Amino acid sequence: MRYVRHVKGVVTVTVATAACHTLMSAGFAGARESAAESDDDMWAGAFEFLLTTAASWVLMPLLLWVGMRMMGETHNAVFVAVGGLFWSGASGYFTDDIDRVGGHIPFLALAAYILLGTGLAGAGPSHRD
Repeated sequence: MRYVRHVKGVVTVTVATAACHTLMSAGFAGARESAAESDDDMWAGAFEFLLTTAASWVLMPLLLWVGMRMMGETHNAVFVAVGGLFWSGASGYFTDDIDRVGGHIPFLALAAYILLGTGLAGAGPSHRD
């Protein structure tokens, strides 16, 4: 039953997306605070910004893999690899949108990412195969 794997995928990718988006929002806010506290340093907040971005890009594939494994699904390589790469691209493209006070990735982009992840979740065999 492939639809069960898709349901597990949509839950996993939604939770992972929310976690990574929240991480980026909070991390970028910290970088803005660091830059505001600095008087004249043009690199103020750069370390926090890069650390936040890198953490999000590493965390997404990890959360995708852990989420599917917690729900008993194996053979998630395509789901994890492509989902992680697309998150890197989407979050990188919309960095300016997230890096505003109260900013976020546009809803349609998040919905498209979640739909992509849901489709990718069915790429591997279900644990019953």
